[in-house]
Amino acid sequence: MVSEELRRRVAAELPHWGVEGEELVGTWHFEDFGGALAAAVSAGMLAERANHHPDLLVGWGRLVVRLTTHDAGGLTARDVELALRIEGRLGPPST
Repeated sequence: MVSEELRRRVAAELPHWGVEGEELVGTWHFEDFGGALAAAVSAGMLAERANHHPDLLVGWGRLVVRLTTHDAGGLTARDVELALRIEGRLGPPST
């Protein structure tokens, strides 16, 4: 279960992201598949450097990033930190 402290931090620092169950979710929209793919590669490189790997769903004009800490069994500060880095690179999610 996501702690109230973590929910408050997400609301304050990542207002364009959502908490769905035990995942932090951000969705970006692009003009085409290439834009979404390039954003996924960029987010993936940040994740690789952090050794923390989100699920990335790439579709035509859309990238969905789903973050959770599997070995901790849910959402942690580590997910928030990576979301902040991804948002710093891609801008805020569209939804």
